[in-house]
Amino acid sequence: MSGTVTGALGSRAIIGRFYRTLEETQVASWVGGLAMPIESNQESEEYKWLGMAPALREWAGGRQAKGFRDNGLVVKNKVFEATLRVSLDDLRRDKTGQIMVRVDELAARAALHPAKLISTLINGGESGLCYDGQFFFDTDHAEGDSGTQSNSIVYDISDGGTGGTPTVPTPLTIQRAVMAAVSQMMGFKDDQGEPMNETASQFICMVPPSYMGATTTALSSRMLANTEDNPLAGGAGGFTVVPVINPRLTWTTKLAVFRADGRVKPFIWQEEEGTRVAAVAEGSELEFNNREHHYGVTRICNAAYGYWQHACLVTLQA
Repeated sequence: MSGTVTGALGSRAIIGRFYRTLEETQVASWVGGLAMPIESNQESEEYKWLGMAPALREWAGGRQAKGFRDNGLVVKNKVFEATLRVSLDDLRRDKTGQIMVRVDELAARAALHPAKLISTLINGGESGLCYDGQFFFDTDHAEGDSGTQSNSIVYDISDGGTGGTPTVPTPLTIQRAVMAAVSQMMGFKDDQGEPMNETASQFICMVPPSYMGATTTALSSRMLANTEDNPLAGGAGGFTVVPVINPRLTWTTKLAVFRADGRVKPFIWQEEEGTRVAAVAEGSELEFNNREHHYGVTRICNAAYGYWQHACLVTLQA
């Protein structure tokens, strides 16, 4: 006979609440703008398409077919889990909804898992290798006919006279640094020597919490300290820059700008199996022997670097 307590909160209600909160939290995440979703059906996936298709040329001497580049990367799926233990007594006594609060927290953790993995990649971008064999944020990327290119630049506060310090920048400093990053990205060329970001118009500026005030002002105020019109406010100039405050960043003097409207994104989100929750609950041996239920979440996935050309790291210095 089971040890189920009559009137206790049931597993069906808990699982239903989990999936509802999971969906609500995923909608609010910034991941969709920066990561290209890839469905996987095997242990790992190989990406050899991270080069550009050939540009049109004048027909001379027949066609010149070009295939995939030799460089690329392999992304292996990993299994992630989290398990919540709930005692029967807690289920029976829960009058204030505390268990559902914990379920909401578990669902939010699962929904934000991509943000956690991608934030780890961003934090490690100066030492993590991307598909071209260089660090993701590096000063000497080169492919085919691109020439040497840098997506890790320095903005000198003293040169621009924008005030503040690298750790406490002014809105004007942030505005100029973001403009420098966008300008740098607009000049990138692909392995065919063609402009890489010619049609770019939507960007994300990601900063640590210490930059929050200056960044939100820099991207929203139409006029800053220098009384000049702010080209980053209100979509002026035909492009928009959206701020993302990422508490997972460990930076104190850096920000990053990413292109958000490219067909291929700065990161890859690879998923073999989406978030699933299973319960060992009513009528189980666990309930009979231990007087408790387990709610286990699993997700088989991984994140990787995509186009470094759609990202630019800016280090502030005085």
